[in-house]
Amino acid sequence: MADYNRIILVGNLTRDPELKTLASGQPLCRLGLASNRQFRNRQTGAMIQEVCFIDVDVWGNQAESCKQYLQKGRAVLIEGRLKYDTWQDANGGGTRSKHTVVADKVVFLSSQGGANVSDDM
Repeated sequence: MADYNRIILVGNLTRDPELKTLASGQPLCRLGLASNRQFRNRQTGAMIQEVCFIDVDVWGNQAESCKQYLQKGRAVLIEGRLKYDTWQDANGGGTRSKHTVVADKVVFLSSQGGANVSDDM
């Protein structure tokens, strides 16, 4: 059976996009995304808000579009895949790890309900 690794997220940027060009010449834009989930506590009836912070990597032409048009606080829809990274801590603290979303599509959302798509597919 084939595995399936797909994720769709909607949230707001936690910082301005960070664009860098790798030695290969490939542009990479790093985004920080906050995605909120709101639900009611069944015991108390109180509304609870849960925030998930996600790192997103955007490559190629859409990386440059993200840097040009996005800023902290902007709402976006991200479609992509999860990637698991591991590395050695620089201070000798052992192996570190985290999940990152690699974006295939970034949709720029606006408060007026319109959207602009940045898509390298």
